[in-house]
Amino acid sequence: MRTLHYYTSTLIRPQCTTLVQTTKPVQKMEKMMNMPQLQSSSLSSSPPLSKKVGKRWKEYQGMNNWDGLLDPLDENLRAEILRYGHFVEAAYKSFEFDPSSPNYATCKFQKNTLFEQCGLRNTGYKVTKHLRATSGIKLPSWVATQSSYVGYVAVCNDKEEIKRLGRRDIVVAFRGTATCLEWLENLRATLTHVSVPSVATGITADPCSMDGNGAMVESGFLSLYTSAGSSKQSFTSLQDMVRKEIGRILKTYEGENLSLTITGHSLGAALATLTAYDIKNSFIRQPPVTVISFGGPRVGNPSFRRQLEETGIKLLRIVNSDDVITKVPGFVFDDVDKTDDDVACNGGAHVVQRWIRKRAEEVQWLLYSEVGKELRLCSRDSPYLRGVNIATCHDLNTYLHLVDGFVSSTCPFRATAKRFLQH
Repeated sequence: MRTLHYYTSTLIRPQCTTLVQTTKPVQKMEKMMNMPQLQSSSLSSSPPLSKKVGKRWKEYQGMNNWDGLLDPLDENLRAEILRYGHFVEAAYKSFEFDPSSPNYATCKFQKNTLFEQCGLRNTGYKVTKHLRATSGIKLPSWVATQSSYVGYVAVCNDKEEIKRLGRRDIVVAFRGTATCLEWLENLRATLTHVSVPSVATGITADPCSMDGNGAMVESGFLSLYTSAGSSKQSFTSLQDMVRKEIGRILKTYEGENLSLTITGHSLGAALATLTAYDIKNSFIRQPPVTVISFGGPRVGNPSFRRQLEETGIKLLRIVNSDDVITKVPGFVFDDVDKTDDDVACNGGAHVVQRWIRKRAEEVQWLLYSEVGKELRLCSRDSPYLRGVNIATCHDLNTYLHLVDGFVSSTCPFRATAKRFLQH
């Protein structure tokens, strides 16, 4: 899977900075990826937070799969989606993109000042853990940065915000692709079997059988989630960091009304999905787990989707129909076969689709499935977007702009949208 865009708060082109400057393939990649970006609009431009969330918080967390809340888009849900989107913005803004900095690919801010430094004030949350993702691709340290800051864990600690939300919320936020090794992991689009930990013992079971019925996920995403540093490095895997921190928080606030919301954009959306799946299978007792993903690629096969649904994870995918990243990797087919009437109407098209599906099912490693509930938006519906391109359509700021403006399928964009894009 190729991620075609980075998100930052300033106009900056993607940099393949983990390779030496004289490498010709890197120079070629940078020329290919020299795309314009949108500046982030002010975080203060988001809609005011509603005090009515607390009474219906389980609905807004997807208890009923957001039925009746998406079309038209419920105002309280809109505010909640944007609020979690701002947490993802903070993950981007706190990442050190400057390759000349000795702190490249780390978090620029301390945990106690991260939100304020990112312009996200009065959240009612405190950051408790910086998270790092490590690539399983082994390259010399002088060639690539093996492990990079990818997001954080935060906990709501403000009494008034807890009252407004109706519970103490735990947030895990992930940024999208930012380093060359992450790009390379994105390209590893083949599916691989995912091991399932035992909730009773915490011990990871053997991988599912190779009979085609086991849960499989994209190899590169799984590598970034489960890989640890070499013996000379002190980096543990992202999986271990998440498990330990979530376990600590659940023990600290045991007995309280809790929720766990995992959010991310692009690669971060994929990591959010894997994190939710892992947490649900790693702890005997866990709060409701919800994923809010923006512009996420496909993650796993139909078996993975079924297992995700069986665990009770609620996943809301925010999708821009003009964003190609949401259409990769692999193939996706409807589960329902065509009827005779469909055959008569569509001629030979169904025959081709069935043939492709059969071939894909035979090889398995490219047969993906969409997961969760979808909120589909479209860049072309916004009167403020002009000359949209691949990068613009995938930009997190574009997603938040579209969420802010969307009304319903019959009225796709409201004139009173407050979150305007700055070019």
